[in-house]
Amino acid sequence: MDAEIELKLFIQSQHHDLLKKVLNNYPNSTPQGQKKLTNGYFDTDDLQLRRWDMGLRVRGFDNQLEQTIKTAGRVVGGIHSRPEYNVSIDHKTPNLSLFPKEIWPIGNDLESVSTSLACIFETNFQRQTWHIFINDSLIEVALDVGEIIAQDRVDPICELEFELLAGDTSALLILATEVAKSVPLRLGKASKAQRGYQLAGKSQPVRIENIDYIALSKDNNLAQTFSTILETALERWQLIENNLTTATDLQQQSMLWGKLRRCVRLLRLTLDQFGLLNQHISPLFDKLEHALQFVGPLQSCSLLLRDDGNQLGNINNKTLVCQQLQNHINSMSISTQLGDIWQQPEYGQLQLALVDLLLRTENGQLQWHDYPELSLFANQLQQASWKRIGKSMPITSEMNSVDYQYVAEALDESILVGFAYGEMYQAKKRETFRAPWQDLALGISTLSAYKILKTLDEQHQLNIEAWLDNKETSLLFAMEHSRKSALKAPIYW
Repeated sequence: MDAEIELKLFIQSQHHDLLKKVLNNYPNSTPQGQKKLTNGYFDTDDLQLRRWDMGLRVRGFDNQLEQTIKTAGRVVGGIHSRPEYNVSIDHKTPNLSLFPKEIWPIGNDLESVSTSLACIFETNFQRQTWHIFINDSLIEVALDVGEIIAQDRVDPICELEFELLAGDTSALLILATEVAKSVPLRLGKASKAQRGYQLAGKSQPVRIENIDYIALSKDNNLAQTFSTILETALERWQLIENNLTTATDLQQQSMLWGKLRRCVRLLRLTLDQFGLLNQHISPLFDKLEHALQFVGPLQSCSLLLRDDGNQLGNINNKTLVCQQLQNHINSMSISTQLGDIWQQPEYGQLQLALVDLLLRTENGQLQWHDYPELSLFANQLQQASWKRIGKSMPITSEMNSVDYQYVAEALDESILVGFAYGEMYQAKKRETFRAPWQDLALGISTLSAYKILKTLDEQHQLNIEAWLDNKETSLLFAMEHSRKSALKAPIYW
């Protein structure tokens, strides 16, 4: 058995030459050449191997054939750790009896599984490799370019793998981070096998519609809590990103971009709470936050266009107004935003820095000895964000549209704190307290939408000024009532 530990990253094809130059010139790097790999992935029609959390592959290379089975493992960020068993064979059809008997679940019907195997999909690609020594560790870097093929469906392969051959896992991230300073990269959670099953219609990508509270236990220590929040947010980030690559509906895109930004903001907030938002990581967050500036206007415009413009009610020139809102959205170039963000080296650098913090925490290298126990820590965070809200929007003050825009960031942070630690509290009290504040956040987004409409009205003479004034006045009246009621509500922590 081999214990495979590798970091999977995605790279865009236009950066191949730059990557090869960087790796060829890297200190203690030895190019290993390239080879063509053909791979058939096998399973039963009812996916018995997948249900056992196993993956079976027959690989062809250099006139040789090798069957491999990978058993249950773990993915942390983009680092995949999974036991695998390799056996040389003479035929393209795998023989399960050649693997060790002890790897199979108790009570299995291995003979029935063997006779039911079929090739579900193929992954065929050119692999170019380098061996690099770094910090007494040996890493194999592999650039894979090719295709996943499932019947008449094809999906491109364009990824980079850093596999630990000897030494310490931390060397993977050290080397990847150095490469990411020159070449735009991003974490790759989905393996070729996962993508292949999806392409073959044998599994569905995980859809992010409603994001649950993070599953924290009051029994967890702070290191476990930090690790759980960080790992959960990183995983959701990658899932949302994957969903964005296939989303075409405006409302779905708006929802996903909003959730991606919330994941990024939650990660930044968590690092700040644990004293880890240093001078290296903070600018990386700043760069990404700047790139996501379009998300707020996108959400505001899509809010008005939802349900065929139902929010616009009896507005004059409704068709024209909707068209101008759509034109405004088109000017944001939503379809290219994700690709443009991937082009920024800071994007992958931030993801790798977060994975590094996660691994260091799990290895016991990060500790918080001077922090209180978790329940008290969570209460203190909730109270601090609550005080900030109370100070920024005192109950005795009247607030207008500009005032609400000014406090939007503080409100968003407070909602995120409650989201991160909310699972630790009684659900009914928590939701009763949070509901009006979430309504206020929605109100602020609507006010932002009205501001956009005012600008469009000035530019295109839409004749909606009176309607806008009336809607804003009514909304502010409702928001003020909700805010003052919410400020009097008993806290749940």
